[in-house]
Amino acid sequence: MCFSAEASFIAGAVLTVIGVATIKKTNHKSQLWFASIPLVFGIQQLAEGVLWLTLPDPDQIVLQRVATYIFIFFAQVIWPFIVPFGVLMLDHKRERKLIQKILAGVGIFVSGSLAYFLIAYNMEASILGHHIAYKQDYPETIYKYGAILYAAATILSLFLSNVKRMWLLGVFIATSYAITLYFYENHVLSVWCFFSSLISIYIYLIIRRESKKLEKA
Repeated sequence: MCFSAEASFIAGAVLTVIGVATIKKTNHKSQLWFASIPLVFGIQQLAEGVLWLTLPDPDQIVLQRVATYIFIFFAQVIWPFIVPFGVLMLDHKRERKLIQKILAGVGIFVSGSLAYFLIAYNMEASILGHHIAYKQDYPETIYKYGAILYAAATILSLFLSNVKRMWLLGVFIATSYAITLYFYENHVLSVWCFFSSLISIYIYLIIRRESKKLEKA
């Protein structure tokens, strides 16, 4: 997946189907944020599919730019917020709410900061081999400290959730990110989506289990 236009479009279609199915499994509005993650994955992959088709054609520069910014917007602005906020809405234990609110606040800060940098700094996408590389002219300090805060918002919140087996999702995301970073350092944003389908399936299972718990309550 995510190594060609066909792979990106197939991934996008599959993730969209999983996303719709996950949202349909919800039975409370508090589940909607977390349940929408697979659908967001799907939209992101469809945008990258458009990039695969348009990057080789200089006449498609406008569509290239639109698709590039859509992909990066989801990767760097949507994810840092939607993950911790989705987990916060699912958590019911009061003692976990405070830390999850803090992490959601961190996520909002990261999202806002990266949204500004997305506008203020140059960014471009290019095809390198079988991957799409996203080049961003951010200062080195942004990458260094931004990555730490990004991880705190999107991964730590999963480990601290009281939702059953949510920590396994944190393990999977952290492991998949580490593998991607090690083997595809210059293509992390693009290649990591290989794991998004498996992550989305697990999210579907979490929402289904949580919905059944509410039905029995």
